[in-house]
Amino acid sequence: MDRYATKMIARGPTFAGDSDTPSGSVHIVDLPDAAGARAFAFDEPNYQAGVYRDVLLRRWRNMLGRTMWDFPGGRTGGNRYLVLGLSTGRAADLAVSTERDDLIAYGPLLSDDGTTWLGTAALVRATDPDTARAILTPDRYADIEVHHWQFGGRPS
Repeated sequence: MDRYATKMIARGPTFAGDSDTPSGSVHIVDLPDAAGARAFAFDEPNYQAGVYRDVLLRRWRNMLGRTMWDFPGGRTGGNRYLVLGLSTGRAADLAVSTERDDLIAYGPLLSDDGTTWLGTAALVRATDPDTARAILTPDRYADIEVHHWQFGGRPS
């Protein structure tokens, strides 16, 4: 993973509702194309070790223009969540205020060619899962998933 350090936007493990049981991992990496993203995902050490049951691979647009390590709220303190809004059709939640101090990473999920909106993904600091979920417009998504998340290691 060190060879991707300069391309890493966010990463870290996700946890089940009890906040203790590992459930997956998030890697947001600035790569040149879909083939590079697939190589990253399927060469990732935990994937190679059989840790993940499924892999969701999507193009993502960085609406905040920063990495998680640039998050003004720091690496610790408060509850952190991965929020995934999955859908198709007319895009939603594309405008975001960069003044929101609870957003760690935020942007639309897109098709490989970047032309079709498939949902929204965010890393957010919030008091609870319902508050995290509320950053997305509920009736615009087929499903909204909220996962406990914590900052991963490097770059520093």
